[in-house]
Amino acid sequence: MSIEKDIVERAVKGDRDAFAQLYEKHFDRIYRYIYFRLGSKTVTEDLTQDVFLKALEAIGSFKWRHSPFAAWLYRIAHNQVVDYFRKHSKVEKVPLEDEMELADKSDTASVAENELEIERMIAGIDKLTPSQKDVISLRFGAQLTIAEAAKTLGKNEGTVKALQYNGVLALKKMLLAGE
Repeated sequence: MSIEKDIVERAVKGDRDAFAQLYEKHFDRIYRYIYFRLGSKTVTEDLTQDVFLKALEAIGSFKWRHSPFAAWLYRIAHNQVVDYFRKHSKVEKVPLEDEMELADKSDTASVAENELEIERMIAGIDKLTPSQKDVISLRFGAQLTIAEAAKTLGKNEGTVKALQYNGVLALKKMLLAGE
């Protein structure tokens, strides 16, 4: 944590190389978090870049609190996703073949089955409560631990565990019911 704190402090002082290190460290997790919420590769790429642009613009005012730097980035990402949904009340769905990089396109039955499963999963996540979506996106999209997700969301670990359990259970029921 002290290494990251040093890098963040350098970035706050205007060190572009330090900010680049933060970008490299956190980009994939922020990307996955947003992708889990939106399901569109193109929009996710744009919003992820917007997150880091906003972070770069605001890094000079960053203050250490009781949560890690990543929590600040996830808050920016969350706000970007909320803003996106406000502007686009009906999310445009992109064909999954544009979303997936397929290693073997010769097995079309398996590809089609994969696409259907991903579509069902994203549709199921969309039906969860906002709190459950946040937890599922952070835990499985951004691959945060329970503790990291709790700090990011400003909730206690028990609440995050309960939201995750109930979200996964609801998602499982939807998928088994064929919703």
